[in-house]
Amino acid sequence: MESLNNLIYGFGIALSPMNILYVFTGVFAGTIIGMLPGLGPISALALMIPITFAMDPSSGLILMAGVYYGAIFGGSTSSILLNAPGVAGTVATSFDGYPMAKKGQAGKALAIAAYSSFVGGTLSVVGLMLVAPLLSKVAVSFGPAEYFSLMVLGLTAVVSLSDKSLIKGLIAAVVGIMVSIIGIDRQTGTERFTFGSAHLLDGVDFLVMALGIFALAEVFYMLLRGGGGKEQPRNAIGSLKLTRGEVKEIAGPMTRGSILGFFTGVLPGAGATIGSFLGYSMEKRLAKDGDTFGQGNIKGVAAPESANNAACTGSFVPLLTLGVPGSGTTAVLLGALLVMGVTPGPAMLQDRPDVFWGVIASMYIGNIFLLVLNLPLIPLIAKILDMPRALLLSMILIFCMIGVYGLNFSVIDLYLLLAFGLLGLAMRLFGFPAAPMILGMILGGVMEESMRRALQIAGGDWSVFVDKPISLWLLVIAALSVFLPLIKKAIKGLRLRHA
Repeated sequence: MESLNNLIYGFGIALSPMNILYVFTGVFAGTIIGMLPGLGPISALALMIPITFAMDPSSGLILMAGVYYGAIFGGSTSSILLNAPGVAGTVATSFDGYPMAKKGQAGKALAIAAYSSFVGGTLSVVGLMLVAPLLSKVAVSFGPAEYFSLMVLGLTAVVSLSDKSLIKGLIAAVVGIMVSIIGIDRQTGTERFTFGSAHLLDGVDFLVMALGIFALAEVFYMLLRGGGGKEQPRNAIGSLKLTRGEVKEIAGPMTRGSILGFFTGVLPGAGATIGSFLGYSMEKRLAKDGDTFGQGNIKGVAAPESANNAACTGSFVPLLTLGVPGSGTTAVLLGALLVMGVTPGPAMLQDRPDVFWGVIASMYIGNIFLLVLNLPLIPLIAKILDMPRALLLSMILIFCMIGVYGLNFSVIDLYLLLAFGLLGLAMRLFGFPAAPMILGMILGGVMEESMRRALQIAGGDWSVFVDKPISLWLLVIAALSVFLPLIKKAIKGLRLRHA
């Protein structure tokens, strides 16, 4: 009852005319930002801090939060249509979304992404409202050992994402981890894999790799096949309507992805990207047609899209209740709150309920705005696929180059983009999956840092990872996720031999 009263109080703040305008402006700007590969919400939020400085804190956070979850919502568009993820959290969406677009189902893929994002965002807001104080205590119980085990569990997604060849999947993951540790070691200040180049001291940006491995590699692959001058089929968009069977088919993945994504977002350092990969991996394991994932399975779009939006909202739990940012984006939001004179933490619910409950209520409104805003635009947006193939490839190339150069204004990043594009082409030609490499890049740095911190605290005793119950169970689940598919294959092979 108390939560309901607090929510009504929050709606009283969020439904003021100016705050409704801020919600709409935030989600609209975020959607556009998410569609553009390379820009991302962090840059946009950083530029908005001076704008929100003179605003009321609740209004300022409502505007910036709208940009954040709006960008995650809109990032699926470029992932599905161009195989060029607009934000890191929508990389997993491209695994099945882009194959659907290639099969003439771009409209349906975008519609599923919109519905899944709405469901994920809405369910996670309910979770944020009901269990934020309780989950903040759970998040505190996660130390370095637990985070390391969680990252190991995340990397076992390699098996499900590359079940055709475990060895190739592991090789790709190791390469991704190696790329993640390029630059200066934060703990010792040692240069690693920089080859004497000052441009690599800060490491390789994730988006440079993602755009190279997916978007640029796709351009090279099309050109290699001689498709540069061919036209797209006329029925490239397809229908936006979902049948009853398809709605039932994606209902489970959306619900499971929302729950998993929300709890992933609650953990500081996890966020939308890891949440989307875990959601995709879990659904592939559970689905009876898991072997069709990566070929245009609608569940492969619904699961990561609901998970990444739920994780985005879940990341507000540690931000608002603990003052701990769960990602680079929420770190910018934390800075904005401090600039506005609001200190997030356990006392925020009592000291600034207008900010806490006003933002939560605005998320309900923002998710409705996003759905109403995006669904009518799908036929217009999807007409990108009606372009001549040569023009489409040129546009992808230009977007990639502008997005990558805009990160650091460095020509070296363009060379790295080209290198990853060629690497992605080679991986595609020789059957190496790209997903494990991307996942290794995402998790590698966090996993290494958590492992070293845990060992420092334990005095170099490796048993610290199995002494703690949460860490032990995460490792057990990770081991099962690796070996159970292998055991099932072995049993299936034996049965076939006997038959």
